Amino acid sequence: MRSFYIAHEDEIKAGKTTDVYFIRTRKILTEKGIHRKVFADVTTTSLPRGWKWGVLAGIEEVAKLLEGLPVNVYAMREGTIFHPYEPVLQIEGYYEEFGIYETALLGMLSQASGVATAALRIKIAANFKPIYSFGIRHMHPAIAPMIDRSAFIGGCDGVSGVLGAEMIGEKPVGTMPHALILTVGDQVKAWKYFDEVVEPEVPRTALVDTLCDEKFEALMAAEALGKRLTAVRLDTPSSRRGDFRKIIEEVRWELNLRGYDWVKIFVSGGLDEESIREIVDVADAFGVGSAIASAKPVDFSLDIVEVERKPITKRGKLSGRKQVYRCENGHYHRVPADKKLERCPVCGAKVEPLLQPLIENGEIVAELPKAREIREYVLEQAEKFKLGLD
Repeated sequence: MRSFYIAHEDEIKAGKTTDVYFIRTRKILTEKGIHRKVFADVTTTSLPRGWKWGVLAGIEEVAKLLEGLPVNVYAMREGTIFHPYEPVLQIEGYYEEFGIYETALLGMLSQASGVATAALRIKIAANFKPIYSFGIRHMHPAIAPMIDRSAFIGGCDGVSGVLGAEMIGEKPVGTMPHALILTVGDQVKAWKYFDEVVEPEVPRTALVDTLCDEKFEALMAAEALGKRLTAVRLDTPSSRRGDFRKIIEEVRWELNLRGYDWVKIFVSGGLDEESIREIVDVADAFGVGSAIASAKPVDFSLDIVEVERKPITKRGKLSGRKQVYRCENGHYHRVPADKKLERCPVCGAKVEPLLQPLIENGEIVAELPKAREIREYVLEQAEKFKLGLD
């Protein structure tokens, strides 16, 4: 008897996390001797909240899911900026051999891309100031590492999850909880104990909204830790917040007035891209929870667009093989696969094909970059293509 309602890796690889109608489809095709090679696109027709672009994530997991199957897979590089109606991944093979994995691969791409997109949007809203993902407490712990990885590659500067950080080769990031201060019974003692016990490479960020007014606790922390204090963190709940911007401005004023101008102001507590935009000029760093970790998944679907090399698909979709080209100025062009583009029809710049081989006959042939490399690629695109939030 299991203690937790989670699927193990071997069960996912065995196709047990599929929708039952895919099992029935395989049974029908097998028993009736229907053995036809198909070509399928993974696309979305819209993004959450009307967003105009997304960050593709989950490609590495899909590669590991389909590895060993007799299929060819083509995909955009993980971290690529994509738009609705552009294929982000394509599968070629016999449907009865890969169809049962549709549910899992769509889930891997959909949720990871939703988290990564939300992370980059918040990074942009913060004018690229430091952003940290603190939201795994809002999601099932079984997927905490996936959330942390997706948040990080989407642009977060760090994640709080211990296992998630370990799996992407990073160190977890965090400050201190109110529980520490309340259990110790005195905020100054709690800050000093943190300074005495926690390893020195961890920044000294004091939580300053537990028992007193934020500006008074900020001054108490600065006096207690002096030059060792890196930042003060305001996690004031919305029920007590009032005009949060004014509170931050007061803290900054009082710290500066007394010569503590090096102390940064770290803000957290129910933040999203809209609220961050209201305070981005007065805060130095942001801890974000559910706005990233609980981001709405991208509604990807997998659709057959070719059977035995003949274009065919369902209503509302475009049949046939496709390629997506992008120029250095950020113009995208979806064209039939046999139509080669050398130059951008809009600006004349050189273009690159975004859909590249990921798996050939069951073998992963593409490089699977580390999370930090993907993050750098994402931020490079955001800057180069001047991505906005509108």
